[in-house]
Amino acid sequence: MSDSPDPPQSPGDVGAALAWWRKRRKISGQVLGRRVGMSQAKISRLETGVSTPDPEDVRRIAESLDLPSAEVERLASLAEQSEQPLIDWQAAEPNLTNRQEIIKSLEALVREVRVFQPAVVPGLLQTSEYARSVLKSFRFEVGENELGASELAISEAVAERMARGQALYKPDRQFHFLLAETVLTTMVCEPLDMLGQIKRLREVAALPNVTVKFIRHYTRWPVPPLNGFELMGDRAVMVDTVNSSLVSRADRQVVQQHRRIFEALESVATTDIGPVMDAHQDRYLQMLRSAVA
Repeated sequence: MSDSPDPPQSPGDVGAALAWWRKRRKISGQVLGRRVGMSQAKISRLETGVSTPDPEDVRRIAESLDLPSAEVERLASLAEQSEQPLIDWQAAEPNLTNRQEIIKSLEALVREVRVFQPAVVPGLLQTSEYARSVLKSFRFEVGENELGASELAISEAVAERMARGQALYKPDRQFHFLLAETVLTTMVCEPLDMLGQIKRLREVAALPNVTVKFIRHYTRWPVPPLNGFELMGDRAVMVDTVNSSLVSRADRQVVQQHRRIFEALESVATTDIGPVMDAHQDRYLQMLRSAVA
């Protein structure tokens, strides 16, 4: 990168441009981090594109590198441009594992996550059996001759999704889950696996850094539940669609809008989730008894 005669020019290459200049100045990431009050890990995430470049951070780094004022403004402007577009992860891509890894990297950047789901249990809360059933839906997007590769991709994605869920056990992280009661009636897997999923919800809800709330059936909704979404602090929002996830990073207006929607929905939710899960657990137990009768 440092051998290139010119720094990268496109909006998506702000981090690469900063790395180009840092190496040209012969400054380590650790030294640069000390200069601007950032960790070496944060500098690395910016340079590699894992983190969305904040214009003010970019300006501080560029000025610390003693760049010409025109270059400082150019990089800050590119950072602002990079905030605007939606980044689309098409589920039609066979590498479902990378998709989970990207989401995990975004979640790791924040201390507070809010998730709303109107139809299925959120990925962070899923058991492996439930996750497999959900991820199998992506088989509809590949041809019959690609099903073998699809099965492998699903297995890898399930493993990565389970790895994402380990973040729930970090006491310095906060997770807020807002679920429509429909997630318990949407039977995406067998009754026995649905029972396992309900057990998992109970276990996670008992964690001190996790809250789980339900919007009961027949509740008057303040906002129509058109789609699920995940708020990653005030940095990003991920919106679910039929065949993809759309992530808006650092568009503060979009993030704030979804935060207001979350709060409106949360106002009609209940924290008394035991009876909700009890009722659906009894229903699945009855299904199992009927099956063996």
